Amino acid sequence: MTGRMRLLTLGGGEGWHADQIRCAAVHHDCDVSQGTYPSLAASIDHDGRLVTRCDAGPLADFDSILMRTMPMGTLETITFRLAVLHSLNKSDAVTAMVNPPRPLEIAIDKFATLAVVSSLGYPVPATHVVQSRREALDAFDALGQDCVVKPIFGGEGRGVMRIRDRELAWTAFGALESIGAVAYVQAFVAPGGRDTRLLVIGDEVFGFRRTSDSDFRTNVAGGGQCQAIALKHEQVELAINVCRQIGLKFASVDLLDRDDESPCVVEVNGIPGWKGAQQVSEVNIADRIVGLLCREASAMSQAAM
Repeated sequence: MTGRMRLLTLGGGEGWHADQIRCAAVHHDCDVSQGTYPSLAASIDHDGRLVTRCDAGPLADFDSILMRTMPMGTLETITFRLAVLHSLNKSDAVTAMVNPPRPLEIAIDKFATLAVVSSLGYPVPATHVVQSRREALDAFDALGQDCVVKPIFGGEGRGVMRIRDRELAWTAFGALESIGAVAYVQAFVAPGGRDTRLLVIGDEVFGFRRTSDSDFRTNVAGGGQCQAIALKHEQVELAINVCRQIGLKFASVDLLDRDDESPCVVEVNGIPGWKGAQQVSEVNIADRIVGLLCREASAMSQAAM
């Protein structure tokens, strides 16, 4: 690796997060470009040479890529975008990805991540994932008729609702079935409105307490409050273990408070935002992220020699 390191932020668009990464890149003496998922393309020439690219240029020209939010698309376009990233990951290109495509595929699927967390022995909320209204209603009854229903994909609390009425459950599950959506039905964890976010950047873990006085959801994007906290050793260990098992270098692990019990892991996010956390943190989070991108790129370059 010679000259200034070249970084690519893929997805997420312009805005606060992109500005933060650009400022941090200046501090690390890096060049940073912005690319989009819909512009991902690939070609194979007569000699079998594979080239993957986006609107910022060939992906192999970058030392490190930071994956941000992928926009909605058809099954075909999303599958193709991931295939492009997989092909780059398996090629001879010396390009680090944070996070790589396979860990991202697991992290964007709430069921897949919860299954990993549970397999490690950490507590999780009782959860049923089904494909029909009838089975969803059975799950609703089995979980005490007080459930949180979520899209299996998505974040920031969008599309999440608490259901305590069987008639509403019948309507909601019918709507999901009509559009071919999976019903992700999770027991409501009392008291609600209180959780801890463990933000993982490489081997570092930062803790943030999130609360809401008006909603069981605590997402800062939805009006929740956030404060930085010191973490216990077991919280750090949990976050690192979960992320290593999935293969995530940059992620968040969310723990729900439970009445009279230890917290349980509710979600793992492989493309976390950090705006709310940055507002209450003395650490420059974007600087830590860019530092991670540089370290990953250097490690790949050394391994390729």
